[in-house]
Amino acid sequence: MNKEEFYLLNRAYNKRIGRSDVMYGESHLNKNAKAVNEELVQKGYVDENGEATVEGISQLEPYKVDNAVILAAGAATRFVPLSLEKPKGLYKVRNECIIERQIKQLKSAGINDITLVLGYKKEMFFYLKDKYDVKFIFNGEFNSKNNTYSLYLAKDELKNTYVCSSDDYFVQNPFQRYEYQSFYAGYHVNKKTNEMYVDVDDNGQVTKMAKGLDQGNILLGQSFWTKAFSDKMVSLLKADQQVGVYDNMFWEWVVKDNLTDFPPFYFKPCSPEEIFEFDYFSQLRNFDNRYVDSSHSKIMERIKLVFRCDEEDIIDFRNVSEGMTNTSFIFRIDGVDYIYRYPGNGTNKIINRKNEKNSLKLAHKLGIDPTYIYLDTNEGWKISKFVHSFREPDYGSKEDSSRVIKVLQKLHAADVQVDYGMKPWEDACKMEKLLKDGDGDSFTKFEPLKKKIKKLYDITQGDGIKKCFCHGDTYRHNWMIWQNGDTLLIDWEYSGMSDPGIDVGYYIVDAMYDFDDAESFIKEYLADNDNAKNEFHFMAYTAIIAYYWFVWALYRESCGAVMGESLYNWYKMAEKYADYLLK
Repeated sequence: MNKEEFYLLNRAYNKRIGRSDVMYGESHLNKNAKAVNEELVQKGYVDENGEATVEGISQLEPYKVDNAVILAAGAATRFVPLSLEKPKGLYKVRNECIIERQIKQLKSAGINDITLVLGYKKEMFFYLKDKYDVKFIFNGEFNSKNNTYSLYLAKDELKNTYVCSSDDYFVQNPFQRYEYQSFYAGYHVNKKTNEMYVDVDDNGQVTKMAKGLDQGNILLGQSFWTKAFSDKMVSLLKADQQVGVYDNMFWEWVVKDNLTDFPPFYFKPCSPEEIFEFDYFSQLRNFDNRYVDSSHSKIMERIKLVFRCDEEDIIDFRNVSEGMTNTSFIFRIDGVDYIYRYPGNGTNKIINRKNEKNSLKLAHKLGIDPTYIYLDTNEGWKISKFVHSFREPDYGSKEDSSRVIKVLQKLHAADVQVDYGMKPWEDACKMEKLLKDGDGDSFTKFEPLKKKIKKLYDITQGDGIKKCFCHGDTYRHNWMIWQNGDTLLIDWEYSGMSDPGIDVGYYIVDAMYDFDDAESFIKEYLADNDNAKNEFHFMAYTAIIAYYWFVWALYRESCGAVMGESLYNWYKMAEKYADYLLK
């Protein structure tokens, strides 16, 4: 059956079953449509009422869609603040849940075999199983890999398959019981977007794919894969598991890089008024004005209360990628930018928010951190002023090191007394217990390092270094250097009365200084108090604080966070400095 015959017969089938809501996209029919339709009638495939006959439906059976896979594992970090509270696909658009609308559209088209690939806040989707009889596949690596891995996990489901995203909103139903060829929907734009652009030939076949163009056909919405296309994709995904080239890419990149090896892939042109995808909260506001006045978001309600403003005054949301403990985003009110911190999972067990709030007030009073506005001690969220035009310190710059040291000297000399503070050895032991509660053997292989750190810790006890008000988390991303040289220290979650070695040591650890650079940094910090005993103390705390953050990282990963290379760096620095000092 040629393309024209298929499209006319498929329309006749939809007419027979009473489907009038189909989003066909731009017409694939040529000027001979009338003649082709007459041939279908003569063959007995279409009756006089323009409806497909039983024989006509049998001709469509080779093109039957087997199932659908909906990708719903991602955290949608660009969709802040709403994505912090629940996955994007579960939000209501024009009073209907996005993913539920898509599932109902698939079922309306006769596609009942539907699989959802879940990851971020997966439990919030569980109700869909009983409500719509859908299947689940779980992606435990959604934080570190993109949707190519989700498709790899769903490889056994890929046949004649619709592949969709959970956040696509279709005004009309785009799904059909039968499909002729592999395609990706989309439309033409005259602007630059983040989507993939395609060039097509006269038959609509994709001949080239590219990102970052100023105009052209963009891919957006549903995609359909024939069994041959799916088989090729699965073979490439399996091969990539050995090398991970596409770990951080969308599946479209696999097609782009191997386009000539795939069976023909077509662009299905649609109207921009038919398909919507909400990458940013502002796009949802523009589409559904219900979100202008009230998004029913706890985060937005909190911001309203702090600033005593209307929700429509809160605009220009931007995600912040840095931060290993929490997630943050920037927003704007009356032309001023602020930053909202959303606490990470498990942090309530290791961070006392009342203490943090008190430290923020003290740091503000000392002039070391003037950014603080509000912190909620019950739930841990915080609002601060966002600082523009700053840079982080360069670990290789002696001048920047001196700036950092002056702030630490000021902080540690402050006449401040509080009844809390980080105890890196004791706190690491507590987190070790939390790890063992989840897995009794999880820490066995790290016992040799633990013994070394304990020996160093015992040596430093009673050596004359007094506790003082400390920050506790002095890595690069918590420093801000303005153009005039003024230096700020932000984020006080781990602050309190502690050994000053943790502040000096952690800067050394994050910089991954060798022993000579570490000794130079410590000497400048100690100034008039420089002697061999004090130098040993601060070098020892370089190992101790590295060990603390290593155990912290193990705990955070047990809570679902992805610590990446940092975990190994902390382990390596703890062992390196412990071995050096104990020898």
